[in-house]
Amino acid sequence: MSKASDLARLMTSGSTAIHGEAGVTSSGSTGLTTNLQQGLCKAWINYTGISTTASRDSFNISSLTDNATGRTTVTVSNNMNNDDYSGYFYTNAATGTNYYNFLNDYTGGFGGFATSNFSHTAYATADIDSLTNLSGIFGDLA
Repeated sequence: MSKASDLARLMTSGSTAIHGEAGVTSSGSTGLTTNLQQGLCKAWINYTGISTTASRDSFNISSLTDNATGRTTVTVSNNMNNDDYSGYFYTNAATGTNYYNFLNDYTGGFGGFATSNFSHTAYATADIDSLTNLSGIFGDLA
């Protein structure tokens, strides 16, 4: 089989198992595998909450809604299958316009999960509009 036909088969299969370091052995065993589609980030965003809440870059995100100080709803372009997905959220909880490292004493978190959106809260000693907000979600698309 050619590499082009291998790629075409992978693209149309809907689910791709990736073989671990063991590869395929002489006995036909494939060793450990992981499902490529399950392991991919389904949506991510890097945005600022200073002055105007705005995306710097994103994938599968259609809009941001500034709900209140430090509170943002992120709407995904292609809905998730259910509201049981997993994700991450980081905020530097700083209002300055300088970039800061990832070591801070602040917190932030998801405020809610729905199939079409999720919400964030950036928090220092109170809700705060933060310069750096990073988030991504993992799960099944609808």
